[in-house]
Amino acid sequence: MENSQMEISRVEAQSQCIVQPYAWGDAVWHVWSARQSAQQGAEASNIEATSNATPRALVLLHGGSGSWTHWLRNVEHLAQHRAVWALDIPGFGDSSLPSGVSDADGLVPYLAEILAHSFNGKAVDVMGFSFGGMTAGLVAAEYPNLIRQLILVGVPGLGLFGKELPIRGMTPDMDEEAQRKVHRHNLNAMMFAHPDSVTREVIDLQQTNVARDRLRRRRIARTDVLARASTHWTCPVHGVWGACDALYQDTLPQVPTVLPQMSSFHVVPEAGHWVMFERPDEFHAAVDPLLQC
Repeated sequence: MENSQMEISRVEAQSQCIVQPYAWGDAVWHVWSARQSAQQGAEASNIEATSNATPRALVLLHGGSGSWTHWLRNVEHLAQHRAVWALDIPGFGDSSLPSGVSDADGLVPYLAEILAHSFNGKAVDVMGFSFGGMTAGLVAAEYPNLIRQLILVGVPGLGLFGKELPIRGMTPDMDEEAQRKVHRHNLNAMMFAHPDSVTREVIDLQQTNVARDRLRRRRIARTDVLARASTHWTCPVHGVWGACDALYQDTLPQVPTVLPQMSSFHVVPEAGHWVMFERPDEFHAAVDPLLQC
């Protein structure tokens, strides 16, 4: 656990932790300021960077059973040019679970409230992975004024899932070693294309995130809820998927057909579902041009 925690601590130390209290509980952000671009802008004009020159915020939403650490290998790169706001979605990580919420559709008004409060009602760019992307897509449909541009990363809710993945569960009698074997199996079955991607450090990270997941009975990901909601999108939408995404084994080519509103669709070779973690450089090459828009 030590190496994993050291890396998380190193990246986290560069961020500001913002805890926002709401009537339903706390929303927790980690924010990385856009150091390089603001500095370059000031040097180019030979004056101090003004608020008008401040790079736009980029909101990151993690996947199910995750936290901001789903973006551990990406936030430093993205913060070179954007102010990065990585949220622990309510019910995950350090954020509270609103009473009565059991799935992404129930989170929509709460996420809308968080975005409106955090950015004074101004539309922001949002990049959402898996469950987080599905939730963001639902928000974009109901609250189009809050999202300026949406980047979907391996999202569910398109009605394209095939056979059930061989995911294993935990039992009360399992010791630490047995639990870690289950995590290794599940990461290989769902999240990654290559077995060597599942290191001890990745298992540490997964173990910590799963322990803080309070929305484990999620079901709508297997429906076409996002595909139906997409007809109400008004902002530009882009898609980035791993070529070996286990959730789309035989249906990946159908994604643009189900989501014809997307302006672009990028497939990262040799990457599984957790594409931005398994192939960060290739992922950045796909999203960097989108974030310049």
